[in-house]
Amino acid sequence: MMKYFHRQVQLWGEETQRSLQDKKIVIIGCGGLGSSLSYALGASGIGEIHMVDFDEVSVHNIHRQIAFKVGDEGKNKAQINVDNILARSPFVKAIAHDCDFKAWSEKGIDVDLIIDATDNLPVRGEINDYAKSVNTPWVYGSVEAWNGQVCFFDEGDFKDAFKITQKTPAGIAAPIVMHIASLQANLVLRYLAGLSVVKDKLYYLFFNEEGELVTQKFNLPK
Repeated sequence: MMKYFHRQVQLWGEETQRSLQDKKIVIIGCGGLGSSLSYALGASGIGEIHMVDFDEVSVHNIHRQIAFKVGDEGKNKAQINVDNILARSPFVKAIAHDCDFKAWSEKGIDVDLIIDATDNLPVRGEINDYAKSVNTPWVYGSVEAWNGQVCFFDEGDFKDAFKITQKTPAGIAAPIVMHIASLQANLVLRYLAGLSVVKDKLYYLFFNEEGELVTQKFNLPK
């Protein structure tokens, strides 16, 4: 196993790498963010990964949802991501859940961290409520157009920071999806490896009209 994770072992040592085998996470949503997260985290050595999504692949998903290819239309997104994880790493248990978040939350599965990869505010509100009810932190991520947001929620409350509405998303550039998922994945790995993580601070990233990448930070109410 240590040969497989050689470069990570160089980063944080064998003991930390072995400790990841005892960690369990759930990724809610297996589309754009979820696909990228499955690649970033699926071969990292996390012991158990649950992928949750009731949706099927459509042709308009494929350009920004890197787990899928032409010919996958009609297949469940969670199952494809799980298959990809298992094909890449023999050191992880990956489970697909063909259901929505509410149905998954009623299964009583204990995890160390919840990762939001959804695309609507109401479900994020549900994740926030569930996470607080089971005293488990969660990592928020969202993308739209050339913009993205990331936050590690611990004591902060999503509903205090965001107005919960139904909203039709704008277009999305594929690279910003992978960028935000990468930031989420780094927070996940740092937390699970016992490294420091800034909590309850919202990071907002966007390209301005001149094409400059700008990052803003906001402390959330607790």
